Amino acid sequence: MYQYQKVSSQEALLLIQFAVKQTESYNNRPIAIAVTGPEGELIGFLRMDGTSPAASRIAQNKAYTSAIDRTETMKMGVRMRGNDNPAFWGDERVTGFGGGIPIIQNNIVIGAICISGLPEADDERVAKDSVKEVFGY
Repeated sequence: MYQYQKVSSQEALLLIQFAVKQTESYNNRPIAIAVTGPEGELIGFLRMDGTSPAASRIAQNKAYTSAIDRTETMKMGVRMRGNDNPAFWGDERVTGFGGGIPIIQNNIVIGAICISGLPEADDERVAKDSVKEVFGY
């Protein structure tokens, strides 16, 4: 039997709670937070009051992309702006907006978190800070 590790529902909740707390540093600007397992399926999601529906969709797609491609979405965006056209990938959910990062333990991707609603660099910072808070790295 094949087994794999993934972010637990409790860890997803802790990631979301920490990310929400981080919005205090951004004048309480509302964000969407998505946490997935390594297969890109949602484990946890929150759209804060006042967050745009577009940010919600983008958050889920960023977390999905980061999990299945095992990389930060900011790096995917760099690839996409080069010669690597995502239209040829056959997956309409893949995105290159920054803010999605894989969650890695023992060199294995166990999930991803994404923040959407702030500027891309800030989305990424909140995501990384959340992982550091919950997983210690």
